[in-house]
Amino acid sequence: MFTAILLLIVTILCIFAVFRELKTKNFFAVAFAGLSALVFGWFSIMTIYANLFG
Repeated sequence: MFTAILLLIVTILCIFAVFRELKTKNFFAVAFAGLSALVFGWFSIMTIYANLFG
């Protein structure tokens, strides 16, 4: 469960990075942070799901 919480924290930080980089108009960083948020978010949700229902 620690892994899921850690991945969720990383996802939240990536979402903050997306908004920060949108403000500075650095679109490569927006794409990278957005993709990271999607990947880490998916893994955190699936890890929580696996721990609860697996």
